[in-house]
Amino acid sequence: MLKSKTFIKKTRSGGVMKVVREHYLRDDIWCGCETCTECKQDSAVLQRDACIESSLCSYPHYLVPDTNVVLHQIDVLEDPVIRNVIILQTVLQEVRHRSAPVYKRLKDIIHEQGRHFYTFTNEHRRETFIEREPGESANDRNDRAIRVAVRWYSQHLKTSESGPDGLKVVLLTNDQGNKQKAEENGLVVYKFEEYVKSLIANPELVDRLALSNDDKNDITSSKVLFPEHLPLSKVQAGIKNGSFLQGTFRASRDNYLEATVFVQGEGEDSTEVLIQGLQNLNRAVHQDVVAVQLLPKNQWVAPSAVVLQDDGAAKDDNVDGDEEEKLSRSLTEAARKATGKVVGIIKRNWRPFCGMLNASQIKESTRHLFTPADRCIPRIRIETRQASTLAGQRIMVAIDGWPKDSRYPNGHFVRSLGSAGEKDTEEEVLLLEHDVPHQAFSQAVLTFLPKMPWIITPEDMAQRQDLRHLTVCSVDPPGCTDIDDALHCRVLENGNLEVGVHIADVSHFIRPGNALDKEAANRGTTVYLCGKRIDMVPELLSSNLCSLRSNVERFAFSCIWEMNRKAEILKTRFTKSVINSKASLTYAEAQMRIDDANKNDDVTKSLRGLNKLAKILKRKRIENGALTLSSLEVRFHMDSETHDPIDLQTKELMETNSMVEEFMLLANISVAQKIYDEFPECALLRKHPAPPPSNYDILIKAAKSKDVTIHIDSAKALADSLDVAKVNGFQYFNTLLRILATRCMMQAVYFCSGMDSDFHHYGLASPIYTHFTSPIRRYADIIVHRLLAVAIGADTTYPDLMDKHKQSALCNNLNYRHKMSQYAQRASVAFHTQLFFKTRGILNEEGFVLFVRKNAIIVLIPKFGLEGTVFFDSKDKASPNLAFDEEGPTLKVEQHTFHIFDQVKVTISLDNSNIQHQKIHMALTEPVIPGVSVSAPETEPQPKKQKLDR
Repeated sequence: MLKSKTFIKKTRSGGVMKVVREHYLRDDIWCGCETCTECKQDSAVLQRDACIESSLCSYPHYLVPDTNVVLHQIDVLEDPVIRNVIILQTVLQEVRHRSAPVYKRLKDIIHEQGRHFYTFTNEHRRETFIEREPGESANDRNDRAIRVAVRWYSQHLKTSESGPDGLKVVLLTNDQGNKQKAEENGLVVYKFEEYVKSLIANPELVDRLALSNDDKNDITSSKVLFPEHLPLSKVQAGIKNGSFLQGTFRASRDNYLEATVFVQGEGEDSTEVLIQGLQNLNRAVHQDVVAVQLLPKNQWVAPSAVVLQDDGAAKDDNVDGDEEEKLSRSLTEAARKATGKVVGIIKRNWRPFCGMLNASQIKESTRHLFTPADRCIPRIRIETRQASTLAGQRIMVAIDGWPKDSRYPNGHFVRSLGSAGEKDTEEEVLLLEHDVPHQAFSQAVLTFLPKMPWIITPEDMAQRQDLRHLTVCSVDPPGCTDIDDALHCRVLENGNLEVGVHIADVSHFIRPGNALDKEAANRGTTVYLCGKRIDMVPELLSSNLCSLRSNVERFAFSCIWEMNRKAEILKTRFTKSVINSKASLTYAEAQMRIDDANKNDDVTKSLRGLNKLAKILKRKRIENGALTLSSLEVRFHMDSETHDPIDLQTKELMETNSMVEEFMLLANISVAQKIYDEFPECALLRKHPAPPPSNYDILIKAAKSKDVTIHIDSAKALADSLDVAKVNGFQYFNTLLRILATRCMMQAVYFCSGMDSDFHHYGLASPIYTHFTSPIRRYADIIVHRLLAVAIGADTTYPDLMDKHKQSALCNNLNYRHKMSQYAQRASVAFHTQLFFKTRGILNEEGFVLFVRKNAIIVLIPKFGLEGTVFFDSKDKASPNLAFDEEGPTLKVEQHTFHIFDQVKVTISLDNSNIQHQKIHMALTEPVIPGVSVSAPETEPQPKKQKLDR
């Protein structure tokens, strides 16, 4: 049976187009029930014995949720208790249009065979298809379609089941109007909350219910605490006429009464608007897209220098006046910034949050506050009857809404992650909090892996250059199994040098558009935690077939230069190749070979040639203005049995580190130029924007405090200033200055060449740059490989590769994944640092003041690469006299004045008084300040260092 659908569509040029689509109706769409004898189906999804223990439904039954139930109660639907559910096509399509994340979660449930979720295409079955009536809204039409489908199912099943206790179909809805009409039609219908509360064998599901509007009204106070959000129509009109600005809300980690809104502009016209005070923050949550209104200039303020955190003690629904007053004292102490207030929410970016429950002190209370692990997120009020069970557990909670008369948002319990403090639980938390995809690779992905045993065929060799005879070797950190790159250097007959960078040919194994490619694109990057790696591609590729291990034949993408002895490039060529690495070395092993005069084998000669050229290349880069910055990286030595850290030290860099880095940089620059020359509109490149001058304020002030001048006119001016920055008797000064300079930098980002005109990489002082050298762990490199392969005629193109808009969207995801990966790695280091200090008691160490705040100093401990905050105000005792000078910046505590880079001595210990936010506690021992400093502890004997590095 053929129907037609007609609708009007607006074109890009502003015209109107009438679209007519054919819509086929059929009689042979199966119901999916085991009990059915009418439908000729090979395998049924819905079980004959569809029993869930319910006080409302004592009979076997199938569930049919409407769209709003799926959208708002997906956390309950994901529980294995909920089985034998019919998802109507009407519901699935509406969910797809309204929420991509919920749609994906629903599809995942449908694909789980044990859950018995069946998708019924009611829009194409003749008896269940309905036309939209004149004057009927799309929403009302869809509600009617759902009721029609439920009625059809009920009648259809009666042909196979008889008696009052036979199999029934239950409609679940939270829409009172829909429920009433369903009852009038004689359908079995319940509100979703009613049904869940009737599941007497599973009372824990009640905690997962998202709050309905009725529930929200029950738990809020009558006092209005926040201004009303403007409706979206007024917000959009305000943005259009310039009275409002649209931007991303970024809450402060250090001060819960402060945030900034990042307003994206054209090129460098992006701005940040400062928001201070709870009422001005107006219920916005970190990463929400909001509308802000600028305050009059006489109300603009400066960012607060106070470190202020919501301390976790449950408060009443009011704004804490004392803390607002504390905040206001810093308003006139520095240059003011554009300040505003949130007037509306354009898009909520809520997700399930990890954290811990703060159980209510009121006996028998079911309302409790949840404290998120991320300090950017406000505490959330939830209802649960499991408070005693969840005490000491890491849990996940989702926000349902934030009424204007509630100090905190309302939410519901999602699931428990395990006991707080346990290593596996904390790793799960940091992966979830940083949105790192870490589930096992699906079967759909694994089906696209090569079949083992894998061999190189004659057809493969015919399409590649055979470089197996070359003395190629790899140099990597200890324990590295995903070896992306290998190098060679040899003398040519004409006296010049041939240098090759050989990169794993991952794009040969991952073809565009298949499930493996989509999964790698979504993950974006491999994430390295302490003692653990979350792969971007399955291990068969990352640690085996793509890894350039020694003494095995591997596919590579080679960038080969002919150079003279001055490291000047005479020729460059790119080729797909087959290599056989002669050695897989660590940085230390390669360094020993270079330094050992008795070694003269081919691998060592190659390494020495590479090292000489690398030194020349580095000197040229620095002369051109490339920055040499500094950041302290730490390495943990792990216990072989418990995998707990037993030693912690900063990483030492060798010449071989620099050697590998120089050739990777050179390869990236050479490839960037090649793909841009071939594809000026769709080359995937990487840029590093120059920081705005204001970013350098703290660096200039810090240097000035030691009578050193820093020039920031260009990257070269900054590099030259850092090179000559010295203070007599203070050897660590230059390193500290470079660490501070690193903090002033902008984030490097991927972009599509056809969507941007500024290609410059500030840190490398290079006019063009990309990532080519790590395709096992970065998806950007796979795209660059594909572009280069097309450029040299080694592979064919495909539409998405040449689409600059799709490339740009991909770059946005890669930038996000890369940023989250960095945050996750830092969080992992912080957690393992806490584990390390857990058994060390109190240590006494020397450090340097890195930043000065209004009530604290941030101290760097070089020995451990560790930063910590020494607070001078306390709620437990009288605070000393504090005087903060923004110009210095300096902080006077009693009679002593702290400057940036001052040397201090502190005690270091683990503060686990708050298991949710364990932290390294630092207390001042020198300089001695009465009432502030503590006595230095006696040094306890430390356990012997073990050579167990994983």
